[in-house]
Amino acid sequence: MAVELWQTQVAFAIGILGVYAGWKGTISKMTGFYDLAGAVKHLVYGLVSGMLLAICVDRIILSSVILAYLNIVSASIFAILIGAAETAFVMFLLARPRVASLRASPPYGWALGLGIGSMQASYLIYRLFDKQLQYSEYSGVNVVSLTMAFAIALVSCLGHALPASWQGSRILESSRVRPFIISAIARGALTMCLILSLFVPLTLLLTAPAIVLAWRPAQTSWLPSGMTPAAKQAFRRTTRQSHRHRMASDERIRGQVVDSEE
Repeated sequence: MAVELWQTQVAFAIGILGVYAGWKGTISKMTGFYDLAGAVKHLVYGLVSGMLLAICVDRIILSSVILAYLNIVSASIFAILIGAAETAFVMFLLARPRVASLRASPPYGWALGLGIGSMQASYLIYRLFDKQLQYSEYSGVNVVSLTMAFAIALVSCLGHALPASWQGSRILESSRVRPFIISAIARGALTMCLILSLFVPLTLLLTAPAIVLAWRPAQTSWLPSGMTPAAKQAFRRTTRQSHRHRMASDERIRGQVVDSEE
């Protein structure tokens, strides 16, 4: 057995940490503005579907690349097809009348993407921990592979959550075809970068510009797009107050009296 049980558990634990990072910085701030129970349900949908998609990526692309059955062009085409399948599934879940009527498609899409990304990351990390991974100088459990594992988990979770949230916001505007095409291509490119990172870790840097560029509109536009104008204003005010309170807590000297405006 190439990968021991504890190594498998570590691989999936690291993958799930990506969910925590993506949830803590976004969905957790929306408590009271959206139905978080629905977001958790879509997270579970993402975990289940993400494992199925990860198996497809492994069996169709990664295994074929290792055995030299596919070149980079053929692998990219299969990656886009798998990305299209994921995009269609995301659109199906987020465009359901019950979800669309609640205008909860953007945050539910974010949670769904986190689940899908975490499982795909977990499967790739599992393969990375295999010392018999051909053509990779970083396989096995070591400091380098563990660092790569955390980077893969973060990139995969955010890389799948961002287009899913964008799809959700476009669904509220009755736009489906253009987001479908762009999201499928983006997911295909992300899949190829994650696979190639097992052999050339610097490939992950190719995803950084897209994630950085998409992060701000996701927080300021896509995720709050389902809120009413009054709810958006209250959400932004709550976010600013939370930031000020956190800064005041960090700067406060113990024993000093705290003055509050409220």
